[in-house]
Amino acid sequence: MDSETGPRLREIRSKTGLSQRQLAKASGVANATISQIESGALNPTVGMLKKVLGGIPISLSDFFADDFSFTDQVFFSADKLLQLGEGGVSYLQVGNHLHNKSIQMMKECYQPGAHTGKHAIQHEGEECGIILSGSLEVKVGDEKKVLKAGDAYYFKSTVPHHFKNVGREACELITACSPPSF
Repeated sequence: MDSETGPRLREIRSKTGLSQRQLAKASGVANATISQIESGALNPTVGMLKKVLGGIPISLSDFFADDFSFTDQVFFSADKLLQLGEGGVSYLQVGNHLHNKSIQMMKECYQPGAHTGKHAIQHEGEECGIILSGSLEVKVGDEKKVLKAGDAYYFKSTVPHHFKNVGREACELITACSPPSF
């Protein structure tokens, strides 16, 4: 995440007419946590931010998009991919808005030791990915495996899942999720 996350959350929450307490109740995240995110005292993981945004509701891609136009763009240069996170885990999404779209495709990068958060992720749909470089521990339900370049995964997203780079170098992968979950 970046230093814009807190102010952006405060702005979107205010525009939707929600108080911090209302957003806390709707998202299942403590009011103090939302306050800390908005003030910049807490830099949330992608999983935590996704949970908070579920109370608005707004997708991660719409949260990070610079504009809110919903055009049907066909081609995207590398510098126009939407950055959904920075730091330990970063996501580059194809397309700025996935409103009325049925698939989400991203290039993800996990720095050594980076992971999707303390708690497993769970949402509707299916997701898959192929490792381009490095290694990634993928845990889906009770199954866990370290995948390396060329390896892939595919699972129902309703099963709790977690990703962690257990290697010494950055791990890059291409992923797809249907329907879009960010």
